[in-house]
Amino acid sequence: MNNYEIFKKNINKLTNIDLNYYKEKQMIRRITSLMKRNGIDSFDQYYLKLKSDKTLLDQFINHLTINVSEFYRNMSQWRVLEKEILPDLIKSSKNTLNVWSSACSTGEEPYSLIMLLTKFYDLDEIEILATDIDDEALEKAMVGLYNEKALVNLSKEFKLKYFDKVENSYRIRDKIKKHVKFKKLDLLKDPFPKNIDLLICRNVMIYFTDEAKSLLYEKFYNSLRKNGVFFVGSTEQILRPEKYNFKSIKTFFYRKLNNISE
Repeated sequence: MNNYEIFKKNINKLTNIDLNYYKEKQMIRRITSLMKRNGIDSFDQYYLKLKSDKTLLDQFINHLTINVSEFYRNMSQWRVLEKEILPDLIKSSKNTLNVWSSACSTGEEPYSLIMLLTKFYDLDEIEILATDIDDEALEKAMVGLYNEKALVNLSKEFKLKYFDKVENSYRIRDKIKKHVKFKKLDLLKDPFPKNIDLLICRNVMIYFTDEAKSLLYEKFYNSLRKNGVFFVGSTEQILRPEKYNFKSIKTFFYRKLNNISE
């Protein structure tokens, strides 16, 4: 285990990723699985390989950040977003909503958001921010090429309107791409954007320690504007949202509380 402690310190120096914020047993299991796949027996040896081999390092970061996604993942939650959350947010906002897809992975989530927002706004009015820590994931997101499986929840209308078939894959059209601003961002270390109306962070918090979660909830709270909404993943309900100045408004959706009496 001491070797893992040294490994964590070395990885922090090498990548600026602090593994102390991730659940230890879960992370050790993930990393040792990747080490075995590459025929590496020890954390010390693995660090030396990562330091000298950029391809191996990119694989490590990509594996660490768990890039699993699809369009409209957990469809029932997107229906709640469309039918209940967005109409209320739009009604209370004078301008087009300021939307942030954090931990956006390979782009399915922000592109899903853009398509959904076209039901409320003209496409030219929409722009959202999408961030992730993983360079490789962001590059894939900007290319916007997806397999059939990723589109399983996509409506026929959106598929025809916003995608081009490329052999056995689908490429999202530039008219959607240009409305997403992709940016690298480390949730634990980097400053957050401000005045966000709708903030999405899904299927990421489950990998963090309680200490890291508390830090992130505080940062998310400060990122949201008055009455802004925080949308979380299916296994990430906040057990005591009032502790972080949030109020549950629907399952997986939390509104920022602006004073104690709300």
